[in-house]
Amino acid sequence: MAAKSSKSIGLSVDGPELVKGKPRPKFDKKAPHLPFDPMPERIEPCLALLKTKPPRGPEWAFEVKWDGYRLAVHVEPTGVRIITRGGHDWTSYFPSIADAAKELGSTMILDGEAVVLDTQGLPNFGLLQRALGGRKATRAAKEAVFYAFDLLYFDGHDLTPLELSSRRHMLGKLLEGETGAIRLSEEIDSDGEAMLRHACQHGLEGIIAKHKDAPYRSGRTGDWLKIKCVASETFAVIGYEPSIKVRGSIASLLLAARRGDELVYAGNVGTGFSAKLARDLRVQLDGMRVDKPAVPIKGKNLVFVEPTLVAEVNFSAWTHDGHLRHPSFKGIRQVEDHADVLDLSSL
Repeated sequence: MAAKSSKSIGLSVDGPELVKGKPRPKFDKKAPHLPFDPMPERIEPCLALLKTKPPRGPEWAFEVKWDGYRLAVHVEPTGVRIITRGGHDWTSYFPSIADAAKELGSTMILDGEAVVLDTQGLPNFGLLQRALGGRKATRAAKEAVFYAFDLLYFDGHDLTPLELSSRRHMLGKLLEGETGAIRLSEEIDSDGEAMLRHACQHGLEGIIAKHKDAPYRSGRTGDWLKIKCVASETFAVIGYEPSIKVRGSIASLLLAARRGDELVYAGNVGTGFSAKLARDLRVQLDGMRVDKPAVPIKGKNLVFVEPTLVAEVNFSAWTHDGHLRHPSFKGIRQVEDHADVLDLSSL
């Protein structure tokens, strides 16, 4: 794998040269002396718990919440693999990120988010989906940028047992000066409420709070928290209301959330679609029809479908009867993204 020379990020190396294939970093007496660990095939991602307010205290650090697709970039002796949150290989969809990863010059696993930036330099989920070819990824998103926010493995070392502050220190040294398709997601030691206000004023989705002393633990453990500017969640699409104005189109999508192991009706969303998307969704959903709804729903002329598609929806609040207030459609999440349907019992 052609690459520039390996960077030293402050690790003392004790492992076979085979896994690295690059010059050893300089020994650092102050660095943790870690044994050699084989590179894992995959690491289940650490997920953020939704909170309404940022936590307080010096043990928390904050980052921008990126509006894109969560990915793990594996730089291996034989090449690069880009893995989705659901464990699917999407290397072919992000060639620019793969090329940039090859240039880093070491074996590693980066955790981060792929985004497409708008003309203001802000991440835009719709632009990312368009770059990938629409609702179903069909082409390479050459303009995508990967913002790395964690380093899970480096040159023969499993870094997940280390505290976040150490992993971030190494990641910062590794990506210092990188401005191409792979960049550092900046961490800010700041008051969380002030950073949230700043993020919302600049049109960002929100912020992520991370416990500095926590190791990397897969799942939704509470080590990472997400605080959003606008409420946005993922819901199962359980049907649609046909449009009476535009033939072959939809008027709204019927949505469901989870409560434990059961689905419950969460209302419908009828804004946020382009005319083309509304027609395309009608075609896709018509191929998924079922006779009975996944949850009890009252209404005329409704069409029910298998609850396999997951939609991301912005909304202002919940009504008294448990439905979405002022919902707006944001996009269909790819199956490979393994997005969770909102569990109301966790709220």
